[in-house]
Amino acid sequence: MTAPLVILHGDEMAQVAFERILDTFVTSPLDIELVEIDLTAENRLVTNGQAVIDAIEALKRHGVGVKNAGMTVNRAQLGELLSAHPELDGTSLHPLATKSPNGAIRKGIGGNITREDIQFRNLQFNKPEWVGRDIEVDTMATGGSKDSYNELSRATGIVKLMFVGASGDPVELHRREVKKGDPWLLATNDIDEIKAWAHRFFQRAIDEKRDIYLGLKDTVIAGYDGVMRAAIEGIYESDYRAQVEALGLAYHYELIDAQAARIVANPPERALWGVPDNTTGRKLYKLVEQLKVHGIPTRKAHVSLSRMSAGGGDQYGSYNAPATEDGILKVIVDGDEKHARHVKQGDPILLMSNDHEAIKDWVTQVFRDASRKQKEVYFGLKREYMDYDEVFSTVITDVRRELAQADTPPPSFMIMRPSSQLIKMITDPPRNALYPAQNLDGDIFSDISAALGGSLATASSIIESKSGTMLFEAPHGTAHDLYLKYLESDGKEAHFNSSALIFAVANALETLGEREDNAALVDYATRLKAALIDTVADGIITGDLKGKTTDPASETVVDMQGFLDAVASRLG
Repeated sequence: MTAPLVILHGDEMAQVAFERILDTFVTSPLDIELVEIDLTAENRLVTNGQAVIDAIEALKRHGVGVKNAGMTVNRAQLGELLSAHPELDGTSLHPLATKSPNGAIRKGIGGNITREDIQFRNLQFNKPEWVGRDIEVDTMATGGSKDSYNELSRATGIVKLMFVGASGDPVELHRREVKKGDPWLLATNDIDEIKAWAHRFFQRAIDEKRDIYLGLKDTVIAGYDGVMRAAIEGIYESDYRAQVEALGLAYHYELIDAQAARIVANPPERALWGVPDNTTGRKLYKLVEQLKVHGIPTRKAHVSLSRMSAGGGDQYGSYNAPATEDGILKVIVDGDEKHARHVKQGDPILLMSNDHEAIKDWVTQVFRDASRKQKEVYFGLKREYMDYDEVFSTVITDVRRELAQADTPPPSFMIMRPSSQLIKMITDPPRNALYPAQNLDGDIFSDISAALGGSLATASSIIESKSGTMLFEAPHGTAHDLYLKYLESDGKEAHFNSSALIFAVANALETLGEREDNAALVDYATRLKAALIDTVADGIITGDLKGKTTDPASETVVDMQGFLDAVASRLG
């Protein structure tokens, strides 16, 4: 090989597995150059985010890479890292030093994400009995995107978010460029209403004696969801923890995508689910009500999800922060005031936008992928009160017309509400469908779909840019709990499903081989995928898949190294 492969290293148990995969399946059998970048949480902090910039530049320069899962640190973890590096000034860190690198990398290479099931032949989803299950979803009725101001920019220029507080002088909180036709949205939440909801939520759980689940996205949207989490959990600690524990009830907080996956794959018998964000909360509420009636059908569908992330738009590319004092927020677009609203000290604020051209690139990619693989397409858009979403509908029409003019008929498709899109994916799935979604929905839907597949390690993730840059990764995280066991046992307990990482490496090698016209490498990558699928087909599995094959009696459960050895032996 003359072209190198970019390797982006990550954290915890996923990194332990990644290093062994690279040694077993890449560096030992292949003569290939690796461009390796340390994207661990610690190195991102120590380099003040430069490691993320280096990763973007390497991907753009060389074109093909594999990314391992990395930690997105919360406040407590950031404090621990700063304590370990007293030379660092925590007050002057670049956002890339502490935030998730995923959005920055996708924005840097202009990439959209497709997540697909790995086609294991003998895995089955042991679906829980859902009909009549006693689970309720509780969400806020006000605030957030539902009560946002959103529109399509009528001019190319600058969006400014201004704040006028007690001084009476306008202060610029944030600015960003927009082009004519770009969607933008301002959302706020009332901190007092959040606290009032929290009291009602916890009291309801106590009165009805339900286990408590709370889901937000505080790692990525720290100044918005993180503010809500801090307020809600502060009330739990001060007013309700003792009562909850005295009744023998459980309290769980997880990121909303992980919580949504739990609802589908491992729901408790009786629980109250708190989802303060009302757009997400309404989706999950409607899903749960459908599951109570129809349950989850036998999974025979091949599910693919395409996430809109080019340009880093929507919530993940937002400005989000709490108001520092009472005052007025104003949105100025190209010199014209478009919207103003009152906020109080502590109210979470979110300003987000997206790029019309990036949306068009994404929709084109969606149709191209669906046509190539003969998939039906189901878009989820909230057009009835969201001008922000209407632009996607317009772009879909434009792209269809351009494809038709080029004698390339688009695949069959449907536009529905995101809640209907989610319900369709779970309770009424066609056999081979593609579900395009915006960033936050895409995260949630991906984890749900992966849970339906049996494990987050049974899916692949592909990030593709318009320029041809390809980044392959596993959709799962760093497996923190398994890493703690690994450390406590001095490496003797090494449990981790490496399937998604192996598949990502094989995909990257296959792409390199195709670009270099290297038939031997393409053949090797194809055989590596086959060896992975054959290993599971032979019943050699890791603990997370126990009981999830079509023949549980013939399963052999192995640890991480045992699984890698089994794949290597079948590869030959």
